[in-house]
Amino acid sequence: MNPEPSSPQPPEAAALLRFLTAAPEERPRLAPRVADAVGVEALERIVQATLARTGRPVTVADSPDGLLVTGEEGQVRAWARVTSDGELAALYLEGGLHTPARRRRLRLPYGLLVVLLALCNVVALWTATDRTAWFTDLTVLAVCCVLAEGLGAPAQQPRLPRRTVEAGVVVAALGSVFRLGGLPSGDGVLGLAGGGVLLVALVVLVAVARMYTWRAPLSRPLRFPLEGEWYVVHGGGRPLNHHARIPEQRGAVDLVGLGRYGTRTRRDHELSAFAAYGRAVRAPCDGLVISAEGAIEDQDARPGGRARYQPLYGNHVFIDTGREIVKLAHLRAGSLTVSLGETVRVGQLIGETGNSGNTSEPHLHLHAERDGVGLDLRFTDVPGRLYRGRVIRAFR
Repeated sequence: MNPEPSSPQPPEAAALLRFLTAAPEERPRLAPRVADAVGVEALERIVQATLARTGRPVTVADSPDGLLVTGEEGQVRAWARVTSDGELAALYLEGGLHTPARRRRLRLPYGLLVVLLALCNVVALWTATDRTAWFTDLTVLAVCCVLAEGLGAPAQQPRLPRRTVEAGVVVAALGSVFRLGGLPSGDGVLGLAGGGVLLVALVVLVAVARMYTWRAPLSRPLRFPLEGEWYVVHGGGRPLNHHARIPEQRGAVDLVGLGRYGTRTRRDHELSAFAAYGRAVRAPCDGLVISAEGAIEDQDARPGGRARYQPLYGNHVFIDTGREIVKLAHLRAGSLTVSLGETVRVGQLIGETGNSGNTSEPHLHLHAERDGVGLDLRFTDVPGRLYRGRVIRAFR
């Protein structure tokens, strides 16, 4: 793949090329802050591993995916920041061979899929040829409801149409009960039994995933860092939380804002249209800021848009409580009100929600870890577990 350079090339591309092609002893001078942060030896190992993946000679060019380091063997994405005198002030290099960044997929609306499934099941109830088939179809409808409500994310859809569909399905399903008196018994007992077993298994799976704990509590509960109505997109255990496979993030939650009518965004999908974008984020605990970044640009959130390679957390604030580290990520560029080394107090404004880093839409990522192991989140002002599908209303 050939890079898609923009013209003119940004200063980060020239600085990174100069750094990668310099002699090893020269690299700490070209990136002194990076060398101080990771160590000279570790920095050189990272560079050599990158060059081994790309091959030599290398070029660096800007592209829709981010900075691309290209050599005879392949490409690696990068992100860099330079000072006014051309030094590399910050640097992230992708850990593997480059593959093009995925575009935001144009999806069939989730609500429409739910409506279609509901209609198919309701039609099946009204066309069932015997009682056993009717009960089997009812069980299948219940399975679909558990899948939608338990494993899906229905509250991301506007309330009025969602509630209307839910009420319509219930009324239509109950309305078909009168047919039972005129139907024969039927003999599809195995299908009914199989549907019942599947339904029970799904209910148990969702219940366990929602209430799952890692038995790794915080030293003290946090204060919920947001105000207003929020929806938990990821939270709980597998399969409700994609963070569960990452040890330090296993107890994490992703929170998206809900607007006045229960919607996440208007039709235009501009960042300002998202209910979560630009909302105040407050410190959930007392502690010392051990990492803070606030100058990474927000990602494009439009369907079909393309995400640039950036540091995983994007703009962020990490707070050390003395017992654990609490991490808040994907903040809005330019919104941070705290800095490295500052002591913060619970409830203090630290920034705003944004769409920076490894993210597909504006939201807040929150997790706590101790010695690299993720902890179960608890809040003083929000009772119970935060699991996928839960709506949180937090007002101060």
